[in-house]
Amino acid sequence: MGSRVVVTGMSVVSPLGIGLETFWSNLVAGKSGVGPITRFQTDGYSTRIGAEVKNFVPEDYIDKKEARRMDRFTQFAVAAAKMALEDAGLDIGSADRDRVGVVLGSGIGGIETLEEQHKVLLAKGPGRVSPFFIPMMIANMGPAQIAITYGLRGCNLITTSACASSNNAIGDSYRLLQRGQLDVVITGGAEAPITPMAMAGFCSMKAMSTRNEDPEGASRPFDAGRDGFVIGEGAGFLILETLEHALNRGARIYGEVAGYGSNCDAYHITAPDPEGRGAAMSMKLALDDAGLAPEEVDYINAHGTSTPLGDRLETLAVKNVFGPHAYKIAVGSTKSMTGHLLGAAGGLEAVVCLLAIQRGVIPPTINLQTPDPECDLDYVPNRAREADVNVALSNSFGFGGHNVTLIFKKFTG
Repeated sequence: MGSRVVVTGMSVVSPLGIGLETFWSNLVAGKSGVGPITRFQTDGYSTRIGAEVKNFVPEDYIDKKEARRMDRFTQFAVAAAKMALEDAGLDIGSADRDRVGVVLGSGIGGIETLEEQHKVLLAKGPGRVSPFFIPMMIANMGPAQIAITYGLRGCNLITTSACASSNNAIGDSYRLLQRGQLDVVITGGAEAPITPMAMAGFCSMKAMSTRNEDPEGASRPFDAGRDGFVIGEGAGFLILETLEHALNRGARIYGEVAGYGSNCDAYHITAPDPEGRGAAMSMKLALDDAGLAPEEVDYINAHGTSTPLGDRLETLAVKNVFGPHAYKIAVGSTKSMTGHLLGAAGGLEAVVCLLAIQRGVIPPTINLQTPDPECDLDYVPNRAREADVNVALSNSFGFGGHNVTLIFKKFTG
């Protein structure tokens, strides 16, 4: 079995606000974080909307000189780590820093830096490219900069499995703690993909919603009128500890990590398995790992990206795993409000699951007006719902066929 693993701190940098309370109140109120893109000129783009983080001032969290040497995704990561550690009440100075690790997920890493420095190369030549270009761009600088900031010498990793990245990061952190290799892990994900090149690529794939005249209604998971995902940015972080370590320091506990399932469709670079087999197996693996029966799950935070194929196949997979109980589970998609944070989505949605458990409220799936006949589960349409959530399951599925499921449960001592 190994050590039990609990969550003692959390933080978000999100399109619905920075900090847990602002984020949660907007989420439960059913607000949308989607609007016209302001980070660059979108003339000529088929999609001109996204879920941007507003009012983020890096210097509020990071030394000004250091912040200039970090890509936006790393700034999100370092800021989120600071807030999560404060939320956990963890005194890093008195911790055994050889046994504190950082494991993050990011799908794209420092793409903004790459684009900016490529422009410099073309306009001014190789001699003008910044000496900080490589250490700003590479994705592992997210966890590395956190470790450098706090002197954390434990395992330090970035996981990159597209939109499943931060669920893999949280799951791998859970395993490190279970095995007794570390006492504490800072984990989750960070992503800053709202850039000209990334947007152009997704537009060319026709993967994103083109509902440009109705930004707040564009992300509509499970709705018959859905036409693609809405890109988002930000970070969602957890502080995970072995139960023993948390109890020894008298930590407040949000919930327990109970199960982790991870596999691959081995089918196609972007399309999911047409029977949803990989997604179903990922959920089964997580349930088996947690030692839980399907009937014990109260809430599923669906991957639910608002793509025509993805939502239908996730619904099919849920039915295949849960049978008749599928119709009794609340299956919500918070991406209807936050947009899709790609590699950081799982981090943000883990926070949602734990707050749902702690506060007894399930956030809504907004914009669900015309149900798709093939998507016929209880998606908590349009209004938050009070409910006793003991077990929450979170799905993340990524390009390349990556499927990851995490299970969180109420901590009962």
